[in-house]
Amino acid sequence: MSALPETMLALVQRHDGYSDTATGPAIEDAAQWLEAREIARPEPGPGQVLVRLRMASVNPSDLHFIKGEYGQPRVKDQPAGFEGCGDVVATGDGAEALMNQRVAFVAAGAGAWAEYALADARTCIPLRPDISDADGAAQIVNPMTAMAMVDIARQSGEAFVLSAATSQLGKLMCSLGRDLELKPIAMVRREEAVEPLRALGAHEVLVTGDAQFSRKAADLCGSLKPRVFLDAVADPISEQVFAAMPSGARWIIYGKLGAENPELTQTGQLIFMGKRIEGFWLTRWMMDTAPEEQMRVVGEVQARFADGRWRTDVSDTLPLRDVVAKLSESLKKPDGKVMIVPG
Repeated sequence: MSALPETMLALVQRHDGYSDTATGPAIEDAAQWLEAREIARPEPGPGQVLVRLRMASVNPSDLHFIKGEYGQPRVKDQPAGFEGCGDVVATGDGAEALMNQRVAFVAAGAGAWAEYALADARTCIPLRPDISDADGAAQIVNPMTAMAMVDIARQSGEAFVLSAATSQLGKLMCSLGRDLELKPIAMVRREEAVEPLRALGAHEVLVTGDAQFSRKAADLCGSLKPRVFLDAVADPISEQVFAAMPSGARWIIYGKLGAENPELTQTGQLIFMGKRIEGFWLTRWMMDTAPEEQMRVVGEVQARFADGRWRTDVSDTLPLRDVVAKLSESLKKPDGKVMIVPG
């Protein structure tokens, strides 16, 4: 530990607890929520590791969290950021096996948007040498969610609907659906996204701004009979699609990208058609899933990145010192993930 610096640069949160906003992950001025500051480097406790950051990802859940809109409370002056990859440089008792390994990690306490982060050893994934840092930094939240949710969809038939299909997670689900011989019905906002998503594996692509969207969605729900809707948007258009789906349909909400809230216009369907609305949270899935199944999923995820079936599209890379000033503009770049690196 003596060779490690006593302080580190980190993006710390400026607020505690929850907020009363529900504006989605849009960030107009990161300085409202974050401050770049030199703070004491954390030390790992029992079962923890200290990771020297290589790269951290920016997910919608991170943005909801720093705004106080996530399901966990903020802690003022604590580094933000859920997910990243880096090198284990110190360990607490019981975590020695990970020393000097490059790992994908989910931060615990001291967040990933810092030169050093803490993680529970049991949430770390040692990375194959043929996995890039960008893929390693986005190895857990999106890929594991894609594997888990597409598996849910596959148990309910051939076709499934997904929103926000141009997101990194949406692309992964389209590709995985194709590989499993399923028929993903992808929802997007922009016409130019249609053909790239078809190439990735979408069976059909619906453009939400199309004047014929409602009719096309109803026609596809009638012909393909999708019974699972994997939804990251949760807005009035989502409710339209759910209402068009057949008996037994499940609306599984795993994000809130939409600024408007949905209204339930056909609640009788919940009674007479056996439909249901539920949520998905990866943390809960990991707690409820047997370790051997999780290891199988981890192995499949790494194999897909290593052989090129999956990749992480990066729209921008920001040094820690530039994040507060430049994050808002970087997030406006389409079809890729913003990454954070030391410096």
